[in-house]
Amino acid sequence: MKFLFAPIGIGAGLIAGMLGKKAFEKLWAVVDKEDPPEPDQRDAPTAKLIAALAIEGAIFRVVKGMTDYGARRAFAGATGSWPGEDPDKED
Repeated sequence: MKFLFAPIGIGAGLIAGMLGKKAFEKLWAVVDKEDPPEPDQRDAPTAKLIAALAIEGAIFRVVKGMTDYGARRAFAGATGSWPGEDPDKED
């Protein structure tokens, strides 16, 4: 089942990345009027960079995790088999 789920998981990951980016952009616009600092910017304020990276990481992880979970639930509903670890199934 993992092989059959792979293309769905890849597609869900791409969608999650786009959703996470949009969510971060909207939230950062509330936090600060300027664009978020990037690590390659020489004069980026350290505290602002840490805040931007932490917010971006948290948003991305939540969006990716929930998108992956939703894709797995949909796959399981369509096929009757969970594409991942199943604690009810013994080795």
